[in-house]
Amino acid sequence: MIELKNVSKVYDNGTEALKNVNLRIERGEFVFVVGASGAGKSTFLKIIMREETPTSGTVMINNYDLTRMRPKEIPYFRRTMGVVFQDFRLIPRMTVFDNVAFAMRVIGAGEREIRERVPFVLDLVGLSGKENCYPREISGGEQQRVALARALVNNASTIIADEPTGNVDPEMSYEIVSLLDRINENGTTVIMVTHEHDLVRKFNHRTVGLADGQIITDYSEYIEGV
Repeated sequence: MIELKNVSKVYDNGTEALKNVNLRIERGEFVFVVGASGAGKSTFLKIIMREETPTSGTVMINNYDLTRMRPKEIPYFRRTMGVVFQDFRLIPRMTVFDNVAFAMRVIGAGEREIRERVPFVLDLVGLSGKENCYPREISGGEQQRVALARALVNNASTIIADEPTGNVDPEMSYEIVSLLDRINENGTTVIMVTHEHDLVRKFNHRTVGLADGQIITDYSEYIEGV
């Protein structure tokens, strides 16, 4: 469960990025977050990933109080989340297998567990047979699938997808969101920031709209023209 209560964020330069935001996302929901550039989407993500702390208000995620969290707790909190970015953020010198395995090695997983888990997750995202390829040898859509596999490999309870379709073509965009949809059906919470209203319309999940740092819409399904 993710809950923001009266959350505001003011940066040192005086920018009010979030203004008294109240939002509750239940475990297992799929939520699109939409809004124009400068609406507050990036700050919202940074708050829930604990890259930033709010100026005021409280944030509770997966039984962690992010506003009272001690520095040593942050790595453990982040293990409950998998993050997918627009620019993939793969390591060029590593194979597909090792890019995904890297997320497991960081938290100290054993090599036997890695050998069992990584092929399973790569199969889940449709990349069986690509284990020994390097990022430069696969398409942009396949690179995003690797990034998604990396986000999934540690059994994260929540997936944060920050414009995950921004660097792929429309057909692959649909496939990426279809994968997120399937992952969500298995009980994983998915929060996807996007500006692509066609995708939001097609998948018709709860849609939260931000503008000027405030939630201006929150609908259980996509509503045309909002």
